[in-house]
Amino acid sequence: MTIEKVFIRDLLLIKPDVYPDSRGYFFESYNKNRFSSHGLELDFVQDNISKSKMGTVRGLHYQIGPGAQDKLCFVIYGRVLDVALDIRFGSPTFGKYFSVELSEENKLQLLIPKGFAHGFSVLSSEAIFCYKCSSFYDKNYERSIKFNDPDLSIDWKVLNPIVSEKDLNGKAFKEIEQDFKYK
Repeated sequence: MTIEKVFIRDLLLIKPDVYPDSRGYFFESYNKNRFSSHGLELDFVQDNISKSKMGTVRGLHYQIGPGAQDKLCFVIYGRVLDVALDIRFGSPTFGKYFSVELSEENKLQLLIPKGFAHGFSVLSSEAIFCYKCSSFYDKNYERSIKFNDPDLSIDWKVLNPIVSEKDLNGKAFKEIEQDFKYK
């Protein structure tokens, strides 16, 4: 497993060790001991899977307070553009985002810590997107930022986004509360 730091502190791009053979391939999507050996002490409590069609945009979502979540994201079928937005007030990259294509071919994973809003768009005809969470989903702690907020200028790489009503009604970025402080 290799871990790459990106330009936003605390976001990590992970490439698992993949073992292909004539039958297909094998890899560990998560191994607590391997992550711990890299200083990543995470306790995941929930796995989520979504299947979406091309052009779908989900996000930008996050949870606050005791519901705040670390997320380990990856794709098992198709391709997505995964986006993590720094919402840690005081961070030198506050309001900046990192995006990366995650796919069944590249098997990359994005580790998103607490203090980031998260979303993705589907670039293939369909995609099955998986993410592990360090806290249970709780509607009381859920927050959403408009995916198309002009202050963020996120290029989702889709022409006619398919978006839920909930996501269309997310807050403007400049209206979010200071739920996360940069350390």
